Amino acid sequence: MGKKVLFINQEIAPYVQETDMSLLGRDLPQKAQEAGFEIRTFMPKWGNINERRGQLHEVIRLSGMNLIINDTDHPLIIKVSSIPTSRIQVYFIDNDDYFQKRQMSADEKGEDYTDNGERAIFFARGVLETVKKLRWTPDLIICQGWISAVVPFYIKKAYYEEPSFANSKVITALYENKLQNNLGDHFKQFVEYKDAKSDLLKKYDENFDFRELGKLAIDYSDGIIEAGNNVNEELLNYTKDRKLPILSYSSEDYGKHYIDFFNKIIG
Repeated sequence: MGKKVLFINQEIAPYVQETDMSLLGRDLPQKAQEAGFEIRTFMPKWGNINERRGQLHEVIRLSGMNLIINDTDHPLIIKVSSIPTSRIQVYFIDNDDYFQKRQMSADEKGEDYTDNGERAIFFARGVLETVKKLRWTPDLIICQGWISAVVPFYIKKAYYEEPSFANSKVITALYENKLQNNLGDHFKQFVEYKDAKSDLLKKYDENFDFRELGKLAIDYSDGIIEAGNNVNEELLNYTKDRKLPILSYSSEDYGKHYIDFFNKIIG
């Protein structure tokens, strides 16, 4: 039986416009599947995704859970679609407050949403709770983009006793910075869940921005991928200081490099 890999993506083409990240989000799960891995793929249901064109539909048996963030209940809605070219299934995390009628990191005027931190928390917990419901046990979890950066922290501190994640390894792929502002004034407080206590975040700057979020992801990951030419130098150096396995950026035959790295981290 092939090893199981969970892809937690910020962007996947063709559901959002083509970028380096969205093309990798589309192609890498297919390459992993062709290499013999069993895969599952998740992304947010951003408000700029055309549900009709993308043929998204709600999965009633997975929807309906409430996630509490900042003492407020936020209903979790799960939708699903298949990428036409590869037939790979994509699960979408949706919620009226955080994703419906809203763009990705910034609004139509280019201003970052002030609750991006809460959105990342909701997305991380939404993915992990859904994987639990699917009774699926990933050997490896790949996190791509700022929206997925809370996942490593939760895997190692909040979900480590869950059968689905007890033996999961985590890789974070680093991209260039897409966030301009911090993640809200109370990110450290709101992120607390189970044993993922806010006390564990004392080492990070109070101004919790893209760099601090990156450091949080790195600290709880088992390996790091340099997924582009313009990755934040501070985060790359932080990774090297932590002596974590790192896959350096390569534009040639990246599929083979990624698959080899996956196998190395799984062990």
